[in-house]
Amino acid sequence: MSTPTVDELVKAGVPVFERRKPRLRRTATPYGLMAPAALYLALFFLVPIGYMLYTSLWSGFLGDFRFTWNFGNYSFGIEQYGDIYLRSLWYASIVTLLALVLAYPVAYWIAFYGGKRKSMYLFLLLLPFFVSFIIRTVQWQFLLADNGIILGTLKDLGVLRNDFRVLATTTAVVSGITYNFLPFTALPLYVSLERIDKHLVEAGKDLYASRVTTFRKVVWPLSLPGVFAAFLLTFVPAVGDYVNAEILGGPGNFMIGNVIQDQFLTNFNYPVAAALSFTLMAALLVGGSIYAKVLGTEDVTTGAAVRA
Repeated sequence: MSTPTVDELVKAGVPVFERRKPRLRRTATPYGLMAPAALYLALFFLVPIGYMLYTSLWSGFLGDFRFTWNFGNYSFGIEQYGDIYLRSLWYASIVTLLALVLAYPVAYWIAFYGGKRKSMYLFLLLLPFFVSFIIRTVQWQFLLADNGIILGTLKDLGVLRNDFRVLATTTAVVSGITYNFLPFTALPLYVSLERIDKHLVEAGKDLYASRVTTFRKVVWPLSLPGVFAAFLLTFVPAVGDYVNAEILGGPGNFMIGNVIQDQFLTNFNYPVAAALSFTLMAALLVGGSIYAKVLGTEDVTTGAAVRA
């Protein structure tokens, strides 16, 4: 016996509800949801980046610029300021490591021992950062002044020599950047530690593992995704920072951000400034892509779960 068709059922007076899949709507919905964000990124990210690349290929001087495919701006920037690029990478590396060392114990304590007051502790951790970035950096200048509250008091007590100073040194710049970017390190670490199943830690104790062993074998591997995320979120903005080097450092401590600012706003050498900016951005993008490929958090999470 053959199955009746829809037309035959309709002719027989049988009510038929044909279910048609809205293929077009179903296919277009994801793109429609993505459209506002894609448009925003295109207007305020891709267009400026494209124009910066276009500017970096200009030739000319003091406003008389023209597009000439001048790739010499890139070679000039690297040859002239290569040592400052390296200094910026070095400072950012030190800052990232210091921030990890300082933030990890705080994030660990809040995640495991904060109890019902975790939100309050996080708020207190972030409270100083509700103040403007510039104001916080200037306050460091007052604190680290040669005769300021800290150094001046220690000099009066005879603990330090009268010619001892911290401002305009690597220590001042690195300390300021570390302080200002500490939340970028602490928050990913806290999120990663908070997601760890506390029963795994208890299982380590039940198996007679010491606290150090439990941390090394369980907590640390499972928190690696947060460590890697914190590394990226701290290292990338720290490389391009120029405020701390300008306020707390001296000419011998300037970073590549200071050079780019000076080329843009003082020398009005837009092609070289754009080339320096694009070189830094490209280097960070390539480094970040390699980092994500080799040490991606997905692989880290899977491997940590297997080891645990």
